[in-house]
Amino acid sequence: MRQQTILIIDDDPDILDILELTLSDLFHVVSASNGADGLKQAKAHQPDLIISDYMMPMTGPEFCKALRKDVSLSHIPIIMLTGKGDIKDMVTGINAGADDYLIKPFEPESLLARINMIMKRTSRNLDANPLTHLPGNASIMEELSSRIQSGKIFAVGYCDLDKFKLYNDKYGFEKGDEVIKTTGRIITRAGQDVGGPNVFIGHIGGDDFVFVSDDAVADQISDKIIDMFDSTSPSFYSEEDRNAGFITGKDRQGNETRAGLMSISIGIVSNSCQKISHVAQVGEIGAELKKFAKAQDKSNHVRDKRRGPESA
Repeated sequence: MRQQTILIIDDDPDILDILELTLSDLFHVVSASNGADGLKQAKAHQPDLIISDYMMPMTGPEFCKALRKDVSLSHIPIIMLTGKGDIKDMVTGINAGADDYLIKPFEPESLLARINMIMKRTSRNLDANPLTHLPGNASIMEELSSRIQSGKIFAVGYCDLDKFKLYNDKYGFEKGDEVIKTTGRIITRAGQDVGGPNVFIGHIGGDDFVFVSDDAVADQISDKIIDMFDSTSPSFYSEEDRNAGFITGKDRQGNETRAGLMSISIGIVSNSCQKISHVAQVGEIGAELKKFAKAQDKSNHVRDKRRGPESA
């Protein structure tokens, strides 16, 4: 079983030592001495839980707000530690995004009990893909329903890797998982760089991802995803396969086949030309577009431009 990771953030080295001694037998512990470094460590290690001091450079509440703005980190539960017993500080921490609060000095047993309670609750309620930590299908459905009900113009990009099965068969699941995690980071980065915080990124499962954005930036997001993926894709392969430009293996029917390096296909569904009234309609159109995009044998994106009768 994978050992869970806890990130501890405090500018007091003695507190960091106490926390590490308390937690290291049960968890993999990563530490940071301030909020800014804590954000870097959170991005690098994707911890299962964060314990943060209240009073430090980049205060605990400031750290919480920054973390909650990052779609790939916003799901991580936070316990806030403080030497103050002021109710106002507790409320400030909770309002900033902390999940629980503990006053210093604390009993180790009390901290461990809080950690176990929050991790169980998070595990039960969290709809995040365990590999990429991106929102899963329930969150995707909720986001799509919200966009449809808003009546605003939006776009949904369905992203799928091409030739991934052959790669997975040859290089193994561990390498395949790294490809999927990297793809998730690429889609997240492209979405945030182009569309900002209004872009939703979700992981349907396997090598299937989705982004939801304003229609005006969907093509630009797709172009950036493709550029970043095509630049990264060769690094997934051995030098021999990279130089050859292809790998060999068996297709789904068991026949010997040869395929080029992985690419990414994106189908863009939008309500700019036709009315979309339910989530299933988005999925049906997206699957059709993605199938067409995959037939192009290179990274590309296609957009549904058919006009519904209400738009004619």
